[in-house]
Amino acid sequence: MKERQYIARRAAEWEAWDRWLASARGSRSAAPEGDATGAAGLPQRFRRLCHDLALVLDRNYSAALAEDLHRRVLAAYQRIYGAGGPQGDAWRRFFGGDLPALVRSEWRLVLAAALLLFVPMSSFLLLIQVWPDAALLLLSPETVGEIEEMYSPTARHLGRPRSAGSEWAMWGFYIANNVRIDFQVFAGGVAFGVGTVFYLVYNGLHIGAIAGHLTQIGYVPTFWGFVAGHSAFELTGVVLAGAAGLKLGMALVAPGRQTRLAALRQHARIAVKLLYGAAALTLLAAFIEAFWSPWPGASFAFKLAVGGSLWALTWAYLLLAGRARAA
Repeated sequence: MKERQYIARRAAEWEAWDRWLASARGSRSAAPEGDATGAAGLPQRFRRLCHDLALVLDRNYSAALAEDLHRRVLAAYQRIYGAGGPQGDAWRRFFGGDLPALVRSEWRLVLAAALLLFVPMSSFLLLIQVWPDAALLLLSPETVGEIEEMYSPTARHLGRPRSAGSEWAMWGFYIANNVRIDFQVFAGGVAFGVGTVFYLVYNGLHIGAIAGHLTQIGYVPTFWGFVAGHSAFELTGVVLAGAAGLKLGMALVAPGRQTRLAALRQHARIAVKLLYGAAALTLLAAFIEAFWSPWPGASFAFKLAVGGSLWALTWAYLLLAGRARAA
C-alpha cells in the first residue's frame, strides 16, 4: 500500500487521537463518547496506534510520518498511563504524598531523632538562663564574640559574617552549612547509628548554647526574630536526616535474618528517600534564612507569627498529606 493511501485510510483515527490529546480533560474516563478514542475501546485503539507506528517503520515510510506517529504514541501513552513528564510526576507524587506517608510509617525513628536533637537543645538553653557560664562549655570566647556581633541590635546585617557580602552569597553559605550538618547526621548511621546519635545530640547542644547565650544577654528580638522564619524547615530537615541515619544504623544493629549488607541495602532505599525530604527542607530553609530572616522591615511579632505558621504548616504537611491517596 502506498504511503498516501495508508495516511488517507488511517487519518480519521489519528485526528481523533489528536483531538483527545488536546482536550484539557483527556483521560480514559473523560474521552468523548463516540470518538475513535472512546473509553470503552481505548486499549485496543492504542494498540492499533502502536501497530501503525511499527508498520510505518517497517515499510520505510517517510521520516516525517514516523516522527508524527511516534509523538502521538508517546503522548497517548503518557495520558493513558499517567507517565507524562516521568521525572516531574515522580517528584510531584513523592512530595505530594509519598514523603509524608514515609515519615508517618517511620514515625518511631523520626521521633527518636527529634528527641535526640530537641531535648539537649532545650535543656542547655534553659541551663544557661540559670548558669550563664555554661555556654563556655561548648563555645569558645571567640565564637561567643562572633555570634554577639552577628545578632547585636546594632548589627547592619543580622546573621551575616563579615566574609559574606550579599544575600546570594549567604544563601550559598547556608546551603553548604546545612548540607554539611545533614550529611554528618545521615552518614553517621553507617557506624551502627552511633555517629547519628552523636551528631544529633552535639548539634542540639551547640544550637542550645547559642540560643541560650543570646537569650540570656537580651538579644531576644534580633536572634529569635532571625531564626523564627527558617527554623521549621532547617530543624525538621535535620530530624529527617537523623531518622535516615538511624534507619541505616538499625540495619546494622538488628538485621534480622538477613545479612547486614542485605539489610543495609534494603534500609538504604528508605533512608535515601528521607534524605531527599531533608535536602528539600534544607534548600527552603537556606533561602528563607538568606532573604527573609535578616529583613529589617518586618517586626519581631510578625516574624514570630510567620515562623509559627511555617512550623504548623510543615508538620501539618508531614502528618496529613497523602492520607486521602492512601485511603
